Amino acid sequence: SSNEHKLNFKKSKEACLNYIQDALLQKQWKRAAEFLTCYVESLEKDYSREHIGPSEIIWRIGTEILWHHSQSSMKEFNCFIEQMKTLGVKRYLKVCLEHVFHLLCNGQIDEAYQNLSLAESWRFGEQTAIQDKEMKLIQAYRGLLDYYSWSKQKNILLEHGEDGFSDLAVEQEMHGYFRKAAMNLKEIIKIPGVWDVFVKCYVDLLEFYGDHNEALQVLNEYAYNSKFPANPNAHVYLYQFLKRQGESKKSLISALKILHDIVPSHELMIDFNTMLQKSKKRKKRRLGLEVIFTALDYAGWKENAKAWSCLARQVKQIVISEKHLDWIKQEWSSRKDWWPAFHFSHYLAKRNWQENKSLSYEKALVAGLLLGKDCKYFKYVSHQGCKAQLKRFRMLKKFVSRHNLIYMRISG
Repeated sequence: SSNEHKLNFKKSKEACLNYIQDALLQKQWKRAAEFLTCYVESLEKDYSREHIGPSEIIWRIGTEILWHHSQSSMKEFNCFIEQMKTLGVKRYLKVCLEHVFHLLCNGQIDEAYQNLSLAESWRFGEQTAIQDKEMKLIQAYRGLLDYYSWSKQKNILLEHGEDGFSDLAVEQEMHGYFRKAAMNLKEIIKIPGVWDVFVKCYVDLLEFYGDHNEALQVLNEYAYNSKFPANPNAHVYLYQFLKRQGESKKSLISALKILHDIVPSHELMIDFNTMLQKSKKRKKRRLGLEVIFTALDYAGWKENAKAWSCLARQVKQIVISEKHLDWIKQEWSSRKDWWPAFHFSHYLAKRNWQENKSLSYEKALVAGLLLGKDCKYFKYVSHQGCKAQLKRFRMLKKFVSRHNLIYMRISG
């Protein structure tokens, strides 16, 4: 019966998709291709009985298989993707974008640009308005490739110095790429979203032509507009731009403060700590201590010699002056139960000593002051340093012993 046929077809279709999924997960691309062929053939046989729109499934799976299959070629991929463009009007621009990405990954930049230009001229009734966002993406990536061409021309002219800039034809071509790139990049970054690569390229264009006010406005909008999603990179780009422009320390600290609130483990926290430590304001120096302590809470910072050096220097300064010991006490109170095992174990002392003696010195100084001269880490490193007759470690041992009472005040 017709119902029985439909039920059997549905079961076989689901079973075939499960086999394809299993093959994909196991990276069995040839097996997956065979099952996909069966899947497509079964759909073709059943088209007269029931309308099914499986084009997205075929497109997604087929693209994945052709990307990884050892015997696939660029010609086959292009042929397949062109067929996919004709299967679904609603997905036309998305398929075009994926085609462009594939061409770019294979270094076919001219072909990618050509495909973007064709996609930009695509029109299909009401679908054109519905796919407005996809069309803006198409235009944005075309702008990105225009930026790439502009950058190539710029580098050629800069390499040739004044003689290069006398070549008006090349310079005019470069300015042409600039205008096209700037127009499309400017449009995409108005839409709330994460547009890191587009923002960076647009700012580079503006900076090159000296439009620093516009560049700053773009970066401020990208970082602080509440309609945009929280994005650490937005604050990184703003900080880097301000630094290039030689802006005040206050502006730089303000940009990094927000980055610290979003990603306290960001690598720029070293810069942030350094600036805060140089400040004459007690509040900022206090924040600097918090910043470096917080960064070292993360596993990725465990062996960061610069970070330990920053912490060691500030802790040492506080201990010598005996001012603001409460700052250290406040930071240490929430860490004294887990930092010893996390940072100052005997195992880490041995490994750090073997791999990086400068790191082990900075950590030993911090460990000795926070945990006292009987700390496992401090005892091992200072012993090895004295054994190796390194003056620096002998002085370290004396310093910690001299200030051992500080440890008791910090630990409470």
